[in-house]
Amino acid sequence: MDKFYLNRAQVIFILVDIQEKLAGAMNMKDQVLTNCLHLIEAAKLLHVPILLTEQYPKGLGTTLNEIRKALSKYDPFEKTSFDCCSEKGFMDRVAAEGRPKILLAGMETHICILQTALGLLKNGYVVHVVRDAVCSRKKDDFKIALEFMREAGAVITGTETVLFQLLERAGSEPFRIISKRIK
Repeated sequence: MDKFYLNRAQVIFILVDIQEKLAGAMNMKDQVLTNCLHLIEAAKLLHVPILLTEQYPKGLGTTLNEIRKALSKYDPFEKTSFDCCSEKGFMDRVAAEGRPKILLAGMETHICILQTALGLLKNGYVVHVVRDAVCSRKKDDFKIALEFMREAGAVITGTETVLFQLLERAGSEPFRIISKRIK
């Protein structure tokens, strides 16, 4: 049962490839952007490390402005591998945080999200894929990828579920800030 629980001290938020040219072609882009911004805000308030990736930024552009502005620090991990884990240095950055659980959001569900989830699972991490904070161009690709990741052992979750698991209780300043954001 432990894999289903999120504790802010055990989690890293990995935000995958929310880039200019990719975002323009995505189904559900607005919902994903909004939910990723909620997750970024919660991560900052709760001191959850954020690791941002960019897939071949020369060709796909940089991270969307809205995301860059929301981050405390814009320091993308550039890659060409679809599986972030197979890119030199990526697993070192993840391991350096010393946290066993990963929140995964971004683009595209059936390519980089799927392959990265599998790589993280293979490396012993508990992976929570935030269903309403990932997307693909085609609805079928999106659905198939989510089923695939669930079968592989990832937890498929939602933005509000993640937010309230990390917050743990009402009455705090982070709770008030996040509650206002999602209303």
